[in-house]
Amino acid sequence: MEAVHESENLAGPRKSLAPRFHREVSVSTSIARGQGANGSEGAESAPGSSQSRRMRKRRTFRPPGGRRGSLAMLVTLPVPLRLVIITQFAFNVGFYLVVPFIAAHLAKDLLLAEWIIGLLLGLRTFSQQGMFFLGGALADRFGIKSAILVGCAIRIFGFLALAIADEIFGVMLGVILIGFAAALFSPAVESAIVAWAGEAEADGVTTREEIIGLEMMASQLGSVVGPVLGGVLLLIPFRLTCLLAAGVFTLIMLAQVIWLPRGSRIGQSTPVRESVGHVLANRRFLLFALIHCTCLIAYNQFYLAIPVELDRIGVPDADITWLFGLAAVLTVALQLPVTRMVAHWPTARILGWGYALMAAGLLGVAAFAALPPLSGVLAFLPSVLFVIGLQVGQVLVMPAARGVVADLSGGQRLGSHLGMLASVGGLAVLLGSTGIGLLLPLARIPQPLAPVPWLVLAGLPSISCVAVVFFCRRLPVTGTPGR
Repeated sequence: MEAVHESENLAGPRKSLAPRFHREVSVSTSIARGQGANGSEGAESAPGSSQSRRMRKRRTFRPPGGRRGSLAMLVTLPVPLRLVIITQFAFNVGFYLVVPFIAAHLAKDLLLAEWIIGLLLGLRTFSQQGMFFLGGALADRFGIKSAILVGCAIRIFGFLALAIADEIFGVMLGVILIGFAAALFSPAVESAIVAWAGEAEADGVTTREEIIGLEMMASQLGSVVGPVLGGVLLLIPFRLTCLLAAGVFTLIMLAQVIWLPRGSRIGQSTPVRESVGHVLANRRFLLFALIHCTCLIAYNQFYLAIPVELDRIGVPDADITWLFGLAAVLTVALQLPVTRMVAHWPTARILGWGYALMAAGLLGVAAFAALPPLSGVLAFLPSVLFVIGLQVGQVLVMPAARGVVADLSGGQRLGSHLGMLASVGGLAVLLGSTGIGLLLPLARIPQPLAPVPWLVLAGLPSISCVAVVFFCRRLPVTGTPGR
């Protein structure tokens, strides 16, 4: 195995985490403590026991050195963990160079019909979200590094296929490869971050949630930089932009080859069939995945329902770009402060407030849907309320949800569990979008029934808000003090 040299980590009194990445890493402090003193698997306490109640609470954790900025925190992390966080930023830069502009390319350059464009974009989404579980299982089987490298290679071929495609089947191949690539590398990267963040927490570097929050900030920065660069690159042919995106992923792959330790994995190597059976047998996890899927449904309204709202107020579709920018700014500005502020909150409270804020954002649009558009810049007020509710809700929910998955997985097949979480959400979006799509024409113009689609959408995270309170009362004991 490759050695991660001590000099690669920030010098200091803390214990280096690098050697941990060369063996099977534990998921977190909680999972590492999930075994009894005799080495047997820790048994779940009765839901009403004092121990269970204690475990449902969260501890206030303050790492040595107090609160640090995001950059200062990043440089203190071990090289492999730092690398995968930066990789998330690079992933989004390369992705958003191209994908937001595919529809315009297909319509203007290839002259494809709108329903065909919709089908192609739907195939990309399904090949990504719907296949996350398979990607997670493959990461558990072959290791994190292998999954990332193969995923990067497939995405490079996808962008190359899109660059040379001049008919529908070539485009179809390109978008499917682009989507499936993420299904391979994203669960691997996410599971690595969750697990290695647990290792960092165990060594007193910082909390798992703060590291996950840092990763979300990096991802959001990439989602801002990518579209901006892509917009500038509209001055050159789309095919050249695809080649540039392929170059970005080539650099990402080279960075993983050089700096990511060989054989990095979470837990023991597990056959895919065994991983499938293990995850499907984890009923508590599947229940949480069902509760959490409304989060992805709400986020998908950026692509599905918000364009309808922009039609209602009579502004160009291109104006959605600054709403994405607002979303990214909110995440970057709030992720770490909010994560630290709620560090002592019970998990149910964090998730409940997060889902409630998403519902509130959707209700904000519903409140104006039947009215004539406001004048001037105020016409964007409903969309802004949606973005604020959605993003602040995401800031609360995402770190906590990944932590819950880590705990529910019991330290086994974390990639498969995170992949299944995304796949359940992707399936919910596929089914939910069909139903909501039938209702959305009501919201295209101001009229009495215009709020109906938004009210239905708001009802979904509202259900999750209530359900998660009862779910967290029966969380399995993982051994993390105060969690």
